[in-house]
Amino acid sequence: MAIQKILIVDDSPTERYYLTDILVKNGFSVTTAENGEEALDKIKADKPELILMDVVMPGANGFQVTRTIARDPALQDVPVIICSSKNQETDRIWGMRQGAKDYLIKPVAAAELLAKIAALG
Repeated sequence: MAIQKILIVDDSPTERYYLTDILVKNGFSVTTAENGEEALDKIKADKPELILMDVVMPGANGFQVTRTIARDPALQDVPVIICSSKNQETDRIWGMRQGAKDYLIKPVAAAELLAKIAALG
């Protein structure tokens, strides 16, 4: 099944706008959340088909939220791609261990993001 509904979780309005712009122009339906708590509320209200997750946010960080999603039987089938400025290999490995399907370094290249989404779909 092709992915259509994507939730972007990022505390940066600029980053949310940038990612939303790429995705909407490519035919995706996008919702956004500014932090992990808001993301979990939105996921439970209207389950997305993919989540793009920032790591460094106020409150619960992206690793914690990804782990919560991966451990929830109702949500664990929703893939998470972490999009972070944390560019160390240890960060990528840790993100994958929390349940992320992929890990992209910011600034995210549009072509790379679209390829990763296509690979999941």
